Amino acid sequence: MRYSRREFGKLAISSLPVAAAVAANPARLFAATKPNSKFNGVQIGVISYSYRQMPQHGVLDDLKYMVENGINACELETIQEEWAGAPKRPMFQRPAAAPRPVGPRPEMTEYNEALTKWRTTMPISKYEELRKIYADAGVWIYAFKAGLTMRMPDAEFDYVFNAAKACGANQVTMEMPDGQPELTKRIGEFGAKHKMMIGYHAHLQALPTTWDEACAQSPYNGINLDLGHYTAAGNKDQLEFVKKHHERITSMHLKDRKSKEHGEANTPWGEGDTPLKEALQLMKKEGYKFPATIEVEYPIPADSDSVKEVGKCLAYAKAALA
Repeated sequence: MRYSRREFGKLAISSLPVAAAVAANPARLFAATKPNSKFNGVQIGVISYSYRQMPQHGVLDDLKYMVENGINACELETIQEEWAGAPKRPMFQRPAAAPRPVGPRPEMTEYNEALTKWRTTMPISKYEELRKIYADAGVWIYAFKAGLTMRMPDAEFDYVFNAAKACGANQVTMEMPDGQPELTKRIGEFGAKHKMMIGYHAHLQALPTTWDEACAQSPYNGINLDLGHYTAAGNKDQLEFVKKHHERITSMHLKDRKSKEHGEANTPWGEGDTPLKEALQLMKKEGYKFPATIEVEYPIPADSDSVKEVGKCLAYAKAALA
């Protein structure tokens, strides 16, 4: 007997042995149907951050959501290290009236030291295991997001690139370290050592020249372009920027935001000022091979959830690429 996804999901919840099997290997849940989100040559993926508001948000939970959405490629942020056993980042709470503390928090210093120790001693084979779990479900991990700083030892830099490769990724993504050319230079050197691109992600500080220095430092320094942030930052040359820099764009985050003049807000796709449809059509026309990554940041409607909203974004992208 064949079960629909909905029927099988109910069965898994009601049966402890089945639930345990799914937890051990989530690929079994939808093994009959492999996801496919590559449309007319354009690879659409999703960043795991998009599922952060789901009741269960972990590397195996998000894989099930991706398969349910029909998405076959992804960028992983944070959850892959949590799954592999990294120390938990401390949560901070302070009264609203309390002054912002000056200098590094003791808890963060301890956490950073623990994270470095873990990263430089953990077995990288753990990520090979994760790669197989995702591959068996039909999902490619193309980007591994992790932060790097100058205080970190070389072994921690090696860890990030080795972990990304073990996951099957072709790029590391991280936030753009503004005003730290010595850091992007060092990262670029490690990119060359490991023959892997680094895509730097910018927020409202993004300008057409934001990535110039880093890209000049190393052919392995690249651009993780967030089209929504770039629009909200006041830039009007989105498509021209993509055309000019497509060879250095490692992946492109897709979200809709209002322009600076209209308030910069995140919106459901099609309601903002970001040229999402035009950018996707440009990728199709020019045959650009970098993935386009769904990132849901607008408020989730009360009658919906993150999985449903990712599905709506995917449908928008598919229609734009038809």
